[in-house]
Amino acid sequence: METTTAADTLRRWALDEELKSRVMADPALADLARRIAERYTAGEDVDSAIRAGERAVERGHLVSIEYTGESVRDAAEATAATEVFVSVAERIGRTGLPSTVSGDLSHIGLLVSGDLVRDNAARLAEACAAVDSVFMISAEGSDRTDRVLEVYDWLSHRYDNVGITLQARLHRSDEDVDRLLAAGGRVRLVKGAFLEAESEALPREDPELPKRFGRLARRIVDGGGSLTLATHDEALLTHVLGSVGAAESVEVEMLMGLGTDLLDRLATDGIATREYCIFGSEWWLYVLNRIAEDPTRVFQALVDLGRGPISPQASAR
Repeated sequence: METTTAADTLRRWALDEELKSRVMADPALADLARRIAERYTAGEDVDSAIRAGERAVERGHLVSIEYTGESVRDAAEATAATEVFVSVAERIGRTGLPSTVSGDLSHIGLLVSGDLVRDNAARLAEACAAVDSVFMISAEGSDRTDRVLEVYDWLSHRYDNVGITLQARLHRSDEDVDRLLAAGGRVRLVKGAFLEAESEALPREDPELPKRFGRLARRIVDGGGSLTLATHDEALLTHVLGSVGAAESVEVEMLMGLGTDLLDRLATDGIATREYCIFGSEWWLYVLNRIAEDPTRVFQALVDLGRGPISPQASAR
């Protein structure tokens, strides 16, 4: 119960824009927050993300890069974010990095207007297509899922290099999976990290969640879909990989700074693996949600504060 309460508190903090503003406006608190974030982020610019991706490739993994940010409500800011995403795609093309580009639709206009988010998402899909990459749409809270899927439907009818993230926790996902299979893009399956009412989603500690995750994975593979298993849960991965077999369409994705040793072992065993690297200054929600997934990570955060800045080599281990 205490762990659940701690996780929910962290998720509320993640969505508290006033708290975020207060912390980041205080130089001392902002420095502490950045030191905690270094474990989970590549840095604040595209160069840092590319270097993190190259380190992942050296360890045998594919890559996914995200310019982190969400809940943008200004058209100019959403368009500026799109420019950064496009620059990521261009750098992927110039370097030959085997990477997809991931991002939240609310970072590029979902909360501004339908026309803006479609225009920006189409531009990003085209930039990825030009370098033989994929635009993977990240998950957002259940209150935005309908709008996210509407944009994905629109994109998938125009581009064949767009994928989507499905949250196993959401009750609606059992129905949404058929819609996603019809669209034909890669499906990234996650447990789901957002603070949700039980009427919308299973609690993360619910014993039904691994069963639902496995059932959705099986349906995607049986339906001919390309599947990314995005979880650090070793027991769950072992079960699901045993269930879906060695399908070429299946890969495992883990976040930078989390599950590193397990991901390396899976790659050594011949499983297609991908490391997810984020960069940018708007990492508040992302980092707090990562800690909320396992509140014992608070102790790691305290250790990181005591050690000072983490070197790239240390964060890669």
